[in-house]
Amino acid sequence: MRPITGTTLGGRYKLTDRIAIGGMGEVWKARDQVLGRLVAIKILKEEYTDNESFLTRFRVEARHTALLNHPGIAGVFDYGEEQGSAYLVMELVPGPPLSTIIERERKLEVDRTLSLIAQTARALAAAHEHGLVHRDVKPGNILVMPSGVVKITDFGIARLADQVPLTATGQVMGTAQYLAPEQATGQNATGSSDIYALGVIGYELLAGRRPFTGESQIAIALAQVNDAPPALPETIPAPVRQLIMSMLAKNPSDRPKNATSLAKAADALRAGDTNTATMAVPGMLATGISEDATQALNLDADATRAMNRADPAPTMTNSMPTVAEPVRTASGFTAAAPLGASGFDDEDADAQDPAPQESKRSPWLIPLIVVIVLAVVIGLLAWLIPAMSSNNDPAASSSTESSESISESADESSSPSEETTEPSEESTEASETSESPSESESPSESESESEDPETVQVSSSLVGKDIDEVTAQLEGQGLKVNAVAEESSDTDPRKVISLTPTGNVEVGETITVTYAKAPETVEVPSVVGMSYSAAQTQIQNAGLAVSKGEERSDSSVAGTVLSQSEAAGSQAEPGTTVTLDVSSGPKETASATPTPSETPSATPSASATPSESAQSEAP
Repeated sequence: MRPITGTTLGGRYKLTDRIAIGGMGEVWKARDQVLGRLVAIKILKEEYTDNESFLTRFRVEARHTALLNHPGIAGVFDYGEEQGSAYLVMELVPGPPLSTIIERERKLEVDRTLSLIAQTARALAAAHEHGLVHRDVKPGNILVMPSGVVKITDFGIARLADQVPLTATGQVMGTAQYLAPEQATGQNATGSSDIYALGVIGYELLAGRRPFTGESQIAIALAQVNDAPPALPETIPAPVRQLIMSMLAKNPSDRPKNATSLAKAADALRAGDTNTATMAVPGMLATGISEDATQALNLDADATRAMNRADPAPTMTNSMPTVAEPVRTASGFTAAAPLGASGFDDEDADAQDPAPQESKRSPWLIPLIVVIVLAVVIGLLAWLIPAMSSNNDPAASSSTESSESISESADESSSPSEETTEPSEESTEASETSESPSESESPSESESESEDPETVQVSSSLVGKDIDEVTAQLEGQGLKVNAVAEESSDTDPRKVISLTPTGNVEVGETITVTYAKAPETVEVPSVVGMSYSAAQTQIQNAGLAVSKGEERSDSSVAGTVLSQSEAAGSQAEPGTTVTLDVSSGPKETASATPTPSETPSATPSASATPSESAQSEAP
């Protein structure tokens, strides 16, 4: 059976609009003519109707899905078969799929991403507890209501898709990007496979791209099995990166133990509790992503010590005083390193003795002073020679005065001997060196400063192109991209509106790219023919406001919606008021007066004409 608008299934579900077409079937909006509500109906494609084993498995999956009762799972109301085709009647969720949100916004904030992961994980946990594995977790199967509540759809259908060969047209298209390695190699899918797919979604929401791409579905599936996912941007907090990478582990045993633990970890990270998150998902610590805050987790004392470098002499460490070793740099010593940053070794033990520190300090100071004095002398000579030769210029007097002052300072600066180590003279010489011209610098320093930084050209002709194309081009030039979505009705969605800055920019600089996104709208439901209370609930669930309009008599039952101000199926901004005109019931029929034919012999007074009555009333 090929579904079309107006088709009635099961004698009660009238198809009104087609919502989407998938690899396994079509999803339609329909009206339940018995209960007067809108529902979603998934109808299998014609090519599967002749396969009896396929229909049998679909019936079993429909029963299992109907047993799931969780706010994060779209409810199943009914199942039926008609003209050899099977269909599922499900809850109609007012909200776009996550794939539409990704297309519109490209990236989501960290907190919003963690919220979506936590809600989806709880819904998956409810299914896993009933032994049902989704097997097709992807953005298109996650619906997001205007309030931010998540609902998962298509339970059981993906299990059937596993029976379809990989080369069948349209059956695996669009799902290989979220396929777990064990599924790609033909192994049985488990709840851990759903967690992996959810990890791919989390990666895509944070990075703005999927972790694995390829020229074909098979190439992508092979990448899922063999390649490690690219690192997430460092702007994302390290604990969040650890959680996503643990979900993308190739070995299912390295992923979160179950979806419930994953939800706990995501909620803990939203609250800033990294310790609770790592206790729920220990695999976060095995991802190789480290940060000072995560290295000091209070799991237990032994685990904390195991993270530090091995101590070659533990007894010696325990007996040594808690003294921090100064950090040695190219120009001397800086502030002491934090205690406990690393374990002690033989070199650390030598550093505890103050006497070697004094002996190590003097070889640095004397050569440093000699270099400063020589640089000052060379700089002054290079400055004085041009100044003395410019005595014939109009500004000779001012030049002479400056040269005399410089010569006096030169005499003072040349007086200290090489053995002078007083800090005051050293600071004076350093300040004079900073005032000397560039000729006094060493050749290596002047050469490095004279080199211009590498620049690239950012053309304003990129305006009007697709955001993904522009991002790829700019990143290929070594630039960083900060993509900003801006609602616009004048520009096509995902087209670039502006770039800042443009022209010649240094490599590594951040370019702010503003691109258009479609104004957020919701679909106006069709409520004509419903009771006012049911229509009010339906419209409010869609994120719109309701007002009661005119009441007029009609053959319909009192309170039935006769018309709506916003056309059904049209797009409107959230909060738009929809005015509903309702029926006041059938018009009461007045009692019939006798017609002349029925009462031909009426009394003269009753049959008087209006003119005669008027004459009788006239004075």
